[in-house]
Amino acid sequence: MRRRTTRARIALSAALVLGSLGFGATPAGAADPVSVHAVDSAVERQLGADSAGTYVEDGRLIATVTSEAAAERARAAGAVPRIVERGAAELDAAMAALESRAKIPGTSWGLDPRTNQIAVEADSSVSARDLARLRKVAASLDGAVRVSRVPGVFTREVAGGNAVYGGGYRCSAAFNVQKGSTRYFLTAGHCTNAASSWSATSGGAQIGVREGTSFPTNDYGLVRYTNTADTPGSVTLYNGSFQDIASAADAVVGQAIKKSGSTTKVTSGTVTAVNVTVNYSDGPVYGMVRTTACSAGGDSGGAHFAGSVALGIHSGSSGCTGTNGSAIHQPVREALSAYGVTVY
Repeated sequence: MRRRTTRARIALSAALVLGSLGFGATPAGAADPVSVHAVDSAVERQLGADSAGTYVEDGRLIATVTSEAAAERARAAGAVPRIVERGAAELDAAMAALESRAKIPGTSWGLDPRTNQIAVEADSSVSARDLARLRKVAASLDGAVRVSRVPGVFTREVAGGNAVYGGGYRCSAAFNVQKGSTRYFLTAGHCTNAASSWSATSGGAQIGVREGTSFPTNDYGLVRYTNTADTPGSVTLYNGSFQDIASAADAVVGQAIKKSGSTTKVTSGTVTAVNVTVNYSDGPVYGMVRTTACSAGGDSGGAHFAGSVALGIHSGSSGCTGTNGSAIHQPVREALSAYGVTVY
């Protein structure tokens, strides 16, 4: 089991569109994504397990801490400290308790530093008996866990971004990446589990071959292009324009993100939890990120991004109500590290 401590153009040419989405201009009053991630990295270096998580609020990075000494170090790193009741160790222990005592298909949980809690969601497939069991475990953890019901069912969403096809499935390339002169695209691992050969159209010519895949536990896969003549490091925004991707980072709770998928196109949302465990019916995934972006079947493998920063690879959701969704992504930096590739 992998679990983090508390502390994601393509443009093919006409036939080949493989997506890596990026940020657009920063709206007035919004936090600059690059600056937020730079401060967040500095806080992590300074505080490590002495912080119970960070989040964005009114354009500022808030660092949760449990002591004045840690608060001073947070200020030195450029964040605004906030004293909270529970530290990283207690929140980690709460997640471990859920993992051992309440591992129920149709549930997910992750860190919400804004409330200093582990936020648990139970979808409509969770029975009344299992929900009662879940609530009993949560009640034993001294307020460290909150439980809520969500509509729909947590599912892997096969397809997304600019479409790619393999094994009878439609998925999406998330971000174009490279190692030396060799180019690849990242997509969801539950997609690359299904096929070794990938095309830009259903039944079309091969554009890439699987180099790596990881699902469950993780949800990322790597496909090597067989022809790299037209594989720029940008993504379609579904309005005739493209956004360059310049870097990759981990998402921060409270930040605005976008998601691109071939079914719901470009949707927007906010990061609501990190270090999320999702108990899909065919296996769990760990260390994910929960957002409010809308998604639907056909969006798997699509790109989650903020400005020019790659954040994640779309994994699944419990559906969408109006413009409010529950899109889950695999952090892209983990996939980049696993395969030794970089965005470009």
